[in-house]
Amino acid sequence: MTAWTIGVTELRRMQRDRVNLFFLFIFPLVLILLIGAAFGGGFVPKLGVVDEDGGPLATEIVDQLTNDPAVEVEAPGDRSALLDDVERGVFEGGLVIPEGYTARLRSGEDVTIEFHSKPGDFSAAIRSAIDAAVGEQSARVRAALISAPQVGGDFDAAYEAARGARATFDGTEVVFTIAGEDAEARSLEDPFGPGAATQLILFTFVNSLAGSAALVQTRQYGVLRRMLSAPVSSTSILAGETLGRFFVAAVQGVFIVVAATVLFGVNWGDPFATAATLTLFALVSTGAAMMFGSILGNEQQAGALVPFGLALAALGGCMVPLEIFPDTMKTIAHVTPHAWANEAFQRITEEGAGVVDVLPQLGVLAAFAAALLAAGALALRRTLTT
Repeated sequence: MTAWTIGVTELRRMQRDRVNLFFLFIFPLVLILLIGAAFGGGFVPKLGVVDEDGGPLATEIVDQLTNDPAVEVEAPGDRSALLDDVERGVFEGGLVIPEGYTARLRSGEDVTIEFHSKPGDFSAAIRSAIDAAVGEQSARVRAALISAPQVGGDFDAAYEAARGARATFDGTEVVFTIAGEDAEARSLEDPFGPGAATQLILFTFVNSLAGSAALVQTRQYGVLRRMLSAPVSSTSILAGETLGRFFVAAVQGVFIVVAATVLFGVNWGDPFATAATLTLFALVSTGAAMMFGSILGNEQQAGALVPFGLALAALGGCMVPLEIFPDTMKTIAHVTPHAWANEAFQRITEEGAGVVDVLPQLGVLAAFAAALLAAGALALRRTLTT
């Protein structure tokens, strides 16, 4: 009961600070909303198209790209404006259909169209859409050129016949599925899910580190010594301080899970796997807060832990997904508990994994938690006894 009382007191102490409440409850939800709105809604790259020809075949290409949901087509005006817009990032790519495009295709000549893009970005997706549109039209043009002599040399009639034949032929369809998973349930229609998981990890750890300042204050103000003067054992004090920090981390984590579910419709997957990951990472955060709160000398040093926590979060994939890390950086990232927690949540929320499926990640998190809690308890006990 003594340990429980100390733990609850620490939780109440945290709740009295309005700044703490903002960073514990409000700020994480704001970031989840911003990240989901900016990156989770299925970004569609913009393609600027300049049609210098104006003929029917050029117009056909523009119309097909306009109707393609993979790109958003806009007409900037002329070639110069298009190049400027691509350089400034207004468009992820730019297409120029040259003058004489229709006439040269009708006569069987080769035609070169221009595609401009900056390195990287979404140029591959845009090129795929352009290649599909140009490839289909090229097939119809070749068919029309071959069959035109059979319809009196009329290219337009032969082209329309080729178009009609293509419309009745569905071609080959490739269906993508994920073995052993419900593809519909794993779709990317949950734009807030990835951001919710990463922000849960980031803020649980960072706010726990920031909360270590309270333990520093407790030591500086002599509260721990006064506790020992009462009929309270050092073990009860250790357990109470640990419980207090765990309550703070767990309450924040549960709040983010519930709020993200209610406000943003986030699907957290298997509840037992999510609860196990959340609990173990809260214990990791508790251990870190205990360790630093026991060894640091003043509140200013504790305040410097926030940038350190942000750096660990960035390295562990809370700001940039681990999937795009180079292999060497992925290896380095796994020296942090954040990377293991991110992997666990990713498998749970995106792949439908259960507790058994994420046992490797849970085992590593348990090892981190045990090591940090032991270090924190040892450091605080030394403070109590010296």
